[in-house]
Amino acid sequence: MQKLKQRWEIQKNWQMVFPILGMLLVFLTSYMISRSFLHLFGLNNTYIEWIFTIGATLVLYLLLVKFFIWCFRKLEGKWKVDYKWEMIAIFIVFAITGSASGKLAGPLVHWMGLDDDNVHVMVYWVLRILLIFPIYQILLVFVGWLFGQYQFFWNFEKKMLKRMGLGAFFS
Repeated sequence: MQKLKQRWEIQKNWQMVFPILGMLLVFLTSYMISRSFLHLFGLNNTYIEWIFTIGATLVLYLLLVKFFIWCFRKLEGKWKVDYKWEMIAIFIVFAITGSASGKLAGPLVHWMGLDDDNVHVMVYWVLRILLIFPIYQILLVFVGWLFGQYQFFWNFEKKMLKRMGLGAFFS
């Protein structure tokens, strides 16, 4: 435990929430991907279902952890944070925000009366994707605030919007 605390520069016990939550979310993601492959290959309801699920989940978990540690190393100098555990919180915020904005765009398009049965499929998907952008921007700052990373995400938003030519709103 001490090695984990040193690696992620954890000073207080409550900060352990982020590595633990990160590990749990990576495990859940690995499990969900494994179950998707299981259904894709038609292996559900067979005698090897759980063997495949457990094996694939563990392999995917290890691959994803290696990938995220590689990402941490690449972004460590680019993102200005005080402690390494904050990188985990930032990754979790990006994951939650991306997933939530994609999920929220569907009901919002439906609420606007633009279902794929009353508009062309291409129009539906273009509108849905265009709606994801503002939802994502709002959620990113809000979820970042919930995870104690408001300043990082507010600066991130301003920088991103300035690069898109919308910087006049933040002068």
